[in-house]
Amino acid sequence: MQKTRNALIAGASGLVGSHCLQLLLQSNRYSQVISIGRREVPLIHPKLDQKIVDFDNLKKYASELAADDVYCCLGTTIKKAGSEEAFYKVDHTYVTTLAQVTAARQASQFLVVSAMGADAKSMIFYNRVKGEMEADVQKQGFEAVHIFRPSLLLGEREEHRTGEELASKIMRPLSGLMIGPLRKYRPIQAETVAKAMLYAASQDQKGVHIYPSDEIEALGHQL
Repeated sequence: MQKTRNALIAGASGLVGSHCLQLLLQSNRYSQVISIGRREVPLIHPKLDQKIVDFDNLKKYASELAADDVYCCLGTTIKKAGSEEAFYKVDHTYVTTLAQVTAARQASQFLVVSAMGADAKSMIFYNRVKGEMEADVQKQGFEAVHIFRPSLLLGEREEHRTGEELASKIMRPLSGLMIGPLRKYRPIQAETVAKAMLYAASQDQKGVHIYPSDEIEALGHQL
């Protein structure tokens, strides 16, 4: 019988993270789920240990962040962050610092939500930040790193994102026409991404694994 493990999740109040947290709490794989954030999520569960942290000083919480599998669902937009510098802090610095801290605490797997188009050499700032984050996470020495690059995320958000809502309305009717090489551009439900993350973790594979959106869709339906 496989021993139960501990999971840590960052970004549980977000679109993918909220689904991911629910799945972690339901899973027999985990006996404890540590959720870290700037505020608590409105949820009580016997497995759940919520910790309020200052992501600008994450290393000071290192002793509290021991887990087997780490799920990173942190992310923002440049508009919400207020500047490119602030966006970089959330989507790169916070993520890579979490990877450093948890790797030092002997976490074996790191699963992170990135984005389609992530490329450290991209001319597009957003894609470049995501690509740099992916590269830096891979340097931390985990037994396994799982990187998820979803297309447009569908689901109910706490905050309104006008651009994404408009894109969703346009893309939904076209989704069925996206076949073959275009399949990876189909919008994807945030819950499906969360399911794919849990399924990937459950396979206990070693090495670096990068999943484009169509592969995330397929993995999500395995759970």
